[in-house]
Amino acid sequence: MAPRNLFVFGLGYSATAFVRRSAGDWDSIVGTVRSAEKAAALKAEGIEALLFDGERPDALIAARLRAATHLVLSIAPGEAGDPALLHFRDDLLAAPNLAWIGYLSTVGVYGDQGGGWVDEATAPNAVSERARRRVEAEAAWQALGAERGVPLALLRLAGIYGPGRNTFVNLADGTARRIVKPGQVFNRIHVDDIAAVVQAGAGRHASGVFNVADNEPAPPQDVVAFAAALAGYPPLPDIPFETAQLSPMARSFYADNKRIANGRLARDLGVTLRYPTYRDALSALWADGSWRG
Repeated sequence: MAPRNLFVFGLGYSATAFVRRSAGDWDSIVGTVRSAEKAAALKAEGIEALLFDGERPDALIAARLRAATHLVLSIAPGEAGDPALLHFRDDLLAAPNLAWIGYLSTVGVYGDQGGGWVDEATAPNAVSERARRRVEAEAAWQALGAERGVPLALLRLAGIYGPGRNTFVNLADGTARRIVKPGQVFNRIHVDDIAAVVQAGAGRHASGVFNVADNEPAPPQDVVAFAAALAGYPPLPDIPFETAQLSPMARSFYADNKRIANGRLARDLGVTLRYPTYRDALSALWADGSWRG
């Protein structure tokens, strides 16, 4: 069999979980990071990590890209566009054995839907500058996939959580708050389920849009209340959204209200979520102590 070589732009929280889960699927794994410390830590796991700050091309990255059979993108676009495309588009077009591209995007591209349901056929309705950049990046990667003739999956992620990044951590450090905006709901997705979806997408050479979200859009204050009760904290008071002290970034998330349908995960990827609701995930994180990370 021909070698299967994985290249990942952006070995962050979600992409690293995918790489660890699928390590046995690949003959080689190469990815990019922003710090020498992260590169050294990944090297100890047998993952070649190359420094890339998004500002300039690099000959070694270009060489590894030309050998890739599978490509995963997990870097947010900047003002100038997607940094991987800006600096390595020609190398990707020249990669002789490239067979699949997976782009980790966000359900934020759907914008505000007034609490209504969206599925993979729903057109993007991005309002914020951050979401508009994502829509533009998705289109640019789709264009490259079409030009190169390889399948490309747009994996639109809901709110990401898991070990080290969850409500228990916020409770422990005193930052958890029950902010109430009537009618507001969010979907979430555990990082282990993200890893399973990306692995399935790569294995099946999936194409098109996939909503990577749990099965239960829920008010954020309900999540905090459930975690607090599970961990033995006293009930936290309700804080009206209008008077809550929030950063502009945090406040912007509440501008979008929607419910995410994820039907293609099971239908087209054969993925059954391990954590279909926040209750399943938080209960597991608390039971085994992995919430600490």
